[in-house]
Amino acid sequence: MGVIARYRELLPVGPSTPEVDLSEGSTPLIASRNIGRALGLKHLYFKYEGLNPTGSFKDRGMVVAVAKA
Repeated sequence: MGVIARYRELLPVGPSTPEVDLSEGSTPLIASRNIGRALGLKHLYFKYEGLNPTGSFKDRGMVVAVAKA
């Protein structure tokens, strides 16, 4: 499920906006125990956006821009 399908009600898209899906999103959270511990945090996670199609966090926003074009 792509970003538009998952978050349609929160995005600036209308009913006629197509659901473009580039397999973006659904990237994993990676636990960072050492940095979290150094900052005094019990849990710290980083989002691994490198698994998006282009290896960038920009895929999420661009899929909306392409759908609205």
